[in-house]
Parts: sequence; C-alpha cells; structure tokens
Amino acid sequence: MPKKTETVVYDAGLLTDHDIRLFKEGNQFRLYEKLGSHLMTAGELEGTYFAVWAPNAASVSVIGDFNRWNPESHLLNETKGGSGIWEGFVPGVGKGAPYKYHIVAKSTGYTVNKGDPFAFFWEPPPRNASVVWDLIYPWGDAEWMKNQPKKNALDAPIAIYEVHLGSWRRVRQENGRFLSYREMARPLAEYVKEMGFTHVEFLPVMEHPFYGSWGYQTIGYFAPTNRYGTPQDFMYLVDYLHQQGIGVILDWVPSHFPSDEDGLSNFDGTHLYEYADPRKGFHPEWTSCIFNYGQEEVRAFLISNALFWLDKYHVEGFRVDAVASMLYLDYARKEGEWTPNEYGGRENLEAVCFLRRLNEAVYASHPHTQTVAEESTAWPKVSRPANLGGLGFGLKWNMGWMHDTLDYFSRDSKDPKRHHKQLTFSIWYAFSENFVLPLSHDEVVYGKGSLINKMRGDERQKFDNLRLFFGYMYAHPGKKLLFMGNEFGQRREWNHDTDLEWPLLEHTSHQGVQTWVKDLNHLYRNEPALHELDFSADGFEWIDFHDSERNVISFIRKARCTDDIILVVYNFSPVPRYDYEIGVPRQGIWRQMLNSDEKRYGGSGRVNLRVVETTPVSWPGRPHSLSLILPPLSALFLKSEGTAKLEVPPEEDQSREA
Repeated sequence: MPKKTETVVYDAGLLTDHDIRLFKEGNQFRLYEKLGSHLMTAGELEGTYFAVWAPNAASVSVIGDFNRWNPESHLLNETKGGSGIWEGFVPGVGKGAPYKYHIVAKSTGYTVNKGDPFAFFWEPPPRNASVVWDLIYPWGDAEWMKNQPKKNALDAPIAIYEVHLGSWRRVRQENGRFLSYREMARPLAEYVKEMGFTHVEFLPVMEHPFYGSWGYQTIGYFAPTNRYGTPQDFMYLVDYLHQQGIGVILDWVPSHFPSDEDGLSNFDGTHLYEYADPRKGFHPEWTSCIFNYGQEEVRAFLISNALFWLDKYHVEGFRVDAVASMLYLDYARKEGEWTPNEYGGRENLEAVCFLRRLNEAVYASHPHTQTVAEESTAWPKVSRPANLGGLGFGLKWNMGWMHDTLDYFSRDSKDPKRHHKQLTFSIWYAFSENFVLPLSHDEVVYGKGSLINKMRGDERQKFDNLRLFFGYMYAHPGKKLLFMGNEFGQRREWNHDTDLEWPLLEHTSHQGVQTWVKDLNHLYRNEPALHELDFSADGFEWIDFHDSERNVISFIRKARCTDDIILVVYNFSPVPRYDYEIGVPRQGIWRQMLNSDEKRYGGSGRVNLRVVETTPVSWPGRPHSLSLILPPLSALFLKSEGTAKLEVPPEEDQSREA
C-alpha cells in the first residue's frame, strides 16, 4: 500500500464519536453534514474535507483534476471505532473541483472509482464525477415558510401539477434545448398560478446519468441534476415558486438504484447499499438494485437524504415512488424467485420498519410537510400513524379510483350502465386513507395513449368526456394531481425528448379544456366544501348513485360549516336529460357555479338558469327538489344559498338552448 502523502490532513474531521455511534445505530439523520465533501479551513489551510463510508475497503483515496486522478496521491484515513468511514482534508481543493473515490477492496483486490454518495453536485455524463460545492443561497421565501402549516394541511386545497423539467417547455429557437432552472422559474410560476394549481410536483430532480429514466434511476441522491443548472439555480426555482404562493413536492426514489459503476452498486467491492441476495437485492422489472433496509447505515443514508431536501431546499415533501415494490418480497417475481420473511410471509418487514422510521423522522423534524405514497395495493393504513399500526405517510395515491375511472371512460361499451359501479365503488373506501387522486405521467406513456385519446366517442364526445372526467375528479373526495399536458388535452403520448404540444391551444376545443381545468382549480380552492373534509365521511353525502339506467349520479360535498354545501350532478350519457329531478337537503336558492357544457369550455351551450329555486315536490328521502337540464356528458356544480328570495339580475341569460 502506498504511503499517506503529506498533503492530506487527518485531524480536521467533522465526525465526532457521537456521530459515529449514531451512524452505526442508524440514527444519524443529518449525515450530509458529516459525510461527502465540505469546503473548510484547517488551521491556515483552505481546502476540502472528504469523508466516505466504505467499511470493506483496504484503502480509499480521493482523485481529481487537482492530482491528475492519481490514486496514490491523496489517501484517506479510516476512522476509529469500526465505522468504516474514511476521511481526510485536502488543502487547495476548492469549489467546482471534480473528484471521485478510488476504492480498493480488502479481500478481492477489486478496484473502482466511485462518485460520492453525498455529493451536492455532479458532472454530466459520461464523466459522472462528483463536484465540490456549497449550498449557500439567500432565500427569500420566509413568508411562504411561515404559512406552510396551512398550505400543506390535510384540510387545505391541494391541487398538484406534475412536471418533468426537461419536457415542459424548451427553447425551440435553439434546437429545442432545455430551459434552465432559472429560465423556467417565471413562466412555470405564472402558468401554475393562472391555472390555479396549489403545488408543483417534479419528477425526480436528483442526478441521474440516463435522461430517459426520467430521474427514476438516481445516482446522486443529494444533488439536483446539472442538466438545468447548479444547486443554487434549483434553489432559485423553488424560492421563486414559493414567493408566488406555490408549493414544491419532489418525486423521490428510495426503492431502488441503478447498477452504474459510478454509483452505489457494489460500492466497496461488496453489496454495501443493496441486499447481497439477488432474490431481495435485484429488481427484475427495472434491472436495478434494491436498498438493504435492514442495514442501519443504509436507513440513515436514506432518511438523511429525505431531510436534506427539506432542510436545504425548503420543499413541501415527497411523493415516494414504488412503495409496493418495497413492501412485498415477491413484487415482480415468479414463484421460487423470492424468499419469505421469518414468519413465512411475503412482506418485507425491514422495509416496513424503514418506512415507519422515515415518516416519523420527517414529521418530527418538518411537521408541516407531507409524504405521499405511490402504493398500488390494498396494504392497510398506509396514511395512518405508525403507533396505530400504519406506515405513517401523510397521503396515498388512490390507484383504484384512477384505474376504475379511466377504464370506464375508455370502455367503448354499448351498455355503459353495466359499468356504472366503476364510478361509484371508490366512495366505499374513499375515507379509509388520505387519498390523492392521480392522473400522472404513468397513464400517458408506454403505448397507453394520451388522456384525450383514451376517451370514448367521436371527436366532440372525447372532449366532452375529458371535461366530465376532470369534473368528477375535482368533486370526488381526495386531493388532486394532474400531469402536465393533460390540462389542455395533449394529443400524443408524453415524450421526454420534446416539449408539450403547446400549439394545440390555438384550437378552441383544447382552449376549452384548459379553461375548464382552470375554473375547476379555482372553484376547488375557493370552496371549503370541496376540500376541507376530503378525508372524512362527514364531508360527503350521496343524493343518488342508483340511476344507472340514465347514467346519472349526484352527491353533496360539505364543509365543516354545515351551511356550506355544494351539489354535484353528472350525466355520463351522451343524451341530454331535461327536467331531471334532483332531491336536495335544503330548500331555497341554488346557484350554478360551473357547467362543463358551456360554450366557453367547448360544450354545446345547454345551460340552466344561473340560479335555480327548489320546489316543494318531495323526492325519495328528500323534502325538496330541483328540476335541472343535464347536458350530455356533463358535470354541474351548484351551491346552496339558503332561503333568500330568488332575484335574477336583468343581465342574467335565462335562455335554455336546446
């Protein structure tokens, strides 16, 4: 082994004995402050402190341009206490210096150059070197952070616009190049604000060597991808969105990581971060590695990563990817390709323990954020606290609602009443979890087609159905998520190599869908009845879910204030219904808030009076009723205004176009 050089200083470490003990226990959740590369001064020397976990290494050295990538030049020292951490201070290495760790395994002699798992910045492929960087940034979002508790609360309106940074918009005049984080800040904020969304959710921004993975094959967990700029540039984007009143959620992938040589795989010549047994440690569907959730240091790495983005980038929380793949040992595996747990079951008990600990740590440190589980099975109590037997997430994607509803709208059936229950079944379990209703990127890729092209019917009916679909989504209990392009009826599948089909907005049909979504968002935000009791049966009441013969359903949404109620009526038939009787719980005036068939949305213009008064005609179970026009394939929102005398303004258009 080569001798340690005099250019490495060993007594400048950030690690204390207490840190090492917590790390080995899996309880040091700010590891990014201790491991990785950190600009600092040791005595009179300015340089960078390096620390990396590689317990099965015989030697570790830091290499870079500063030593011509010579593995014998700057050897690190293994810390005491059996932590497996190697550290050292290298004078003269400053911000922007690319580097890797040269690792020699103990027993096999395996050698490899690895990126830094804790690096704040990375070089682009194919070099994939880590870069010494700082996280100094003058944040200007104090007002947002002060209001974070009410913006992210479970009784708040949460309407999420899901965005892939590289394909939302591009600079077409410059060969379709990416917008940078800073270039994107203003137009994205203006658009999201105008459209009425409350939050944006970015597909994984963490560094990933393969652009086509959309970020789901992460290599640099502590670094925003340099495709769009520096860490400070991404901070600017988050900061700007916050200053415009928009929350930021990050898609996060603790379920698996790629096998790229520069990354975590086989890090020190052993399966350090992943399970060694391929029946647990290799993902057959994604050909990637699965984190070893039973390893204390790995749990500390992942929880530190979650807290890092909350601490340093001020984000609102995470959509945690592929939770089901973490929970089940037999996920995507055939019989004989997995091993049961100690009790003979298929549950990954170590992953369950990790997820509970993750959520406890997040909510203890940042109680006003949210963790959202993409969990596609019936695993119980995903969004219930760990002390009640849950996994501790704040929210869970409602995949059942998404699949049933999409299937209904895409099914070319001559007898849709047979499938009426696909629309109503989700209410039976709507309050078993804190649900988000997702129409995400997953539904418009891999040959699935765009949302508009999934809709059944002729060209006109496709747009009517899409508006109806969105209308059903926004009144159904649960928070909302819509992938970019869906809000104006993008025609083609999403393609990460180009931007959205913005020119479609020259057509009135696409403009109409966009205006409808905008009005839905603003109504949803402004009416407590549509969001305040999303997770309580007290906020929902059926009027009628039995009318499958005419394909009509109706229900009431309620706020905590019992006087605040909204009636929603849907006609899922392409046939208009005239003088349709709806029983209501309150007499008096009901004002029509939205009608998806209005001409400005691209509809036919069959409308009710803007204000409608009840009649004393009883309806089964109701003492009062309304007589309404239900346009074909339409959604109607009406709000009770009590028993005040009905006065129609002179300018009110009272015509009923046939």
